[in-house]
Amino acid sequence: MPEQPLSLVIGNKTWSSWSLRPWLVLKRFGIPFEEVGVKLRQADSRSRILAHSPAGKVPVLKHGDLLVWDSLAIIEYLADLHPEHAVWPRGRTARAIARAVSAEMHSGFLQLREACPMDLFARKPLETVPEGVEHNIRRIVQSFRACRAGHGGGGAFLFGAFSAADAMYAPVCSRLRTYVPDLARFGDDGTAAAYVETIFSMPEMDDWAAGARAEAAD
Repeated sequence: MPEQPLSLVIGNKTWSSWSLRPWLVLKRFGIPFEEVGVKLRQADSRSRILAHSPAGKVPVLKHGDLLVWDSLAIIEYLADLHPEHAVWPRGRTARAIARAVSAEMHSGFLQLREACPMDLFARKPLETVPEGVEHNIRRIVQSFRACRAGHGGGGAFLFGAFSAADAMYAPVCSRLRTYVPDLARFGDDGTAAAYVETIFSMPEMDDWAAGARAEAAD
């Protein structure tokens, strides 16, 4: 059904980390879609989201009669729908590792996510880093270094060119920039800090930030 239009229902761009992930894949690969925004943290937010999906969560991808309501599932669907784009790395080994680190992000790093919610423009360095958050950050730093060294092929992203794994970790980069700007104290040799800059140098991230500012002014 690729001839049918895609629409992506998302939350506020300042806070909605899960919305950013599939949005970034769509934008980066130039896949046409309609963007539908739902304001979060409002009295009627849940009812508005339920009007789009019975799961009651954003993001939601709509494609004809099909609803896909999970970020990673949306990205997988886009990869299937558009095999001409390397949504996942082309190489089998790199693709397996990219899926593994993406799944790790999808289901893990709970302490970091709970203590450091995405707040795109905020700068709130943690005075004290809880032990669980520190373990999460050290694992992320280690993972960034391993992906870049083992599969980056000299490119600026985790697996050389931009892929779904980068989309999955873009909100993590936002959290690190907001709450933990000094990554050297967590074992970073400069790779993770450079990767955060790579993510925020993407024109698509500039577009996302511009949208967040427009929402705040509305």
